[in-house]
Amino acid sequence: MKKHIFSTILGIIAIINVSYVYAQNATYSKEVQAKIKQVEENLFSLKPNDKPDAPKQKWTIKERMSQHGVYGLSIAVIKDYKIEWVKAYGWADAEEKRPVTTVTLFQAASLSKSLNAVGVLKLVQDKKIMLNADINTYLTSWKFPYDAASKGKKINIANLLSHSAGLTVHGFAGYERGDKLPTILEILDGKKPANSAAVRSEFEPGLKAEYSGGGTTISQLMVMDITKVPYAQYMWNNVLKPLGMLNSTYAQPPVGKKPNQLATGYKENKDEIKGKYHIYPEQAAAGLWTNPTDLSHYIIETQLSLAGKSNKVLSQAMTKLRLTPYLDENAALGVFITQRGSTKTFGHGGGNEGFRCQYYGSLEGGSGVVVMVNSDNGEILQELINSVGLVYHW
Repeated sequence: MKKHIFSTILGIIAIINVSYVYAQNATYSKEVQAKIKQVEENLFSLKPNDKPDAPKQKWTIKERMSQHGVYGLSIAVIKDYKIEWVKAYGWADAEEKRPVTTVTLFQAASLSKSLNAVGVLKLVQDKKIMLNADINTYLTSWKFPYDAASKGKKINIANLLSHSAGLTVHGFAGYERGDKLPTILEILDGKKPANSAAVRSEFEPGLKAEYSGGGTTISQLMVMDITKVPYAQYMWNNVLKPLGMLNSTYAQPPVGKKPNQLATGYKENKDEIKGKYHIYPEQAAAGLWTNPTDLSHYIIETQLSLAGKSNKVLSQAMTKLRLTPYLDENAALGVFITQRGSTKTFGHGGGNEGFRCQYYGSLEGGSGVVVMVNSDNGEILQELINSVGLVYHW
């Protein structure tokens, strides 16, 4: 009899967990709850040539998480310069049956570059560096080895932040937990135990925009050389903490964070990343641990700063500069500017081993969205963002 009762209790717990795993609800008004429900039930994809009013196949978020093999997802929606709602779905760790919550931390991957640019521009604002000066003016522990590929032109800090420096190394694979980690100098020179090539000139700076995480890593070293403090410490004191991103960290590995705060990464076939996640000493390019709520604080502050209503880190003038495309029409300083219809946004996507994410913030009106998943399959990101755009008439 006791065994039967115990089995029944376990069954009830399992049922509760299955329901709980797809969403953890905060208390919202009936109007907001209705919007959330619409967002959850209207995911769709768009092909490049599709017209906005073309018929679309739509799915629920639960269906698409299952179809894409996504264990966990977290989202925040911004309206009128405020977080309207946040919600979490699925498992932060499937084996442990540990649900994603709205405070669960994901690897932000290349979204890290957006916050890095805020930190670098804070040094420009404080007149510790000049945006258009040769990077070797400020690099002291290492110098960039110019060669014939740069054609006698010098790389400046704006080039690094806008991917117009003509540099190699698109991105980084990270390192398994327990592996020997390379120093930043070893990464930049491609020396073991670094698992990426040396960061060198591929073509002359200022010619065109071509994505380079290697260039962002040079900016990380520059911050360290100028401030004489560890990169994660500088970013916490000068960017994350002032923005209210109090759960976030650039520390690699994420010291000070409990294991149950961190999402586990998964491959497209749903296999767990060995060690649960990779370590990224390339902190500026890929090392931020955060969640959609904290990223929303950054988006909202950027929007308010642009409107001249806040300056927690950057002034209005510096924010305008950050959001201005530097060489082409899209790549600004740490962000990409896009326009769809009458709406212009700043944003960035990201992908580390086992993690994918995307954010957008409007340049006017105070709207935005952040979506993060612990999967190598990121298709659901834009499908969900499409649904948010549809429901909120973006």
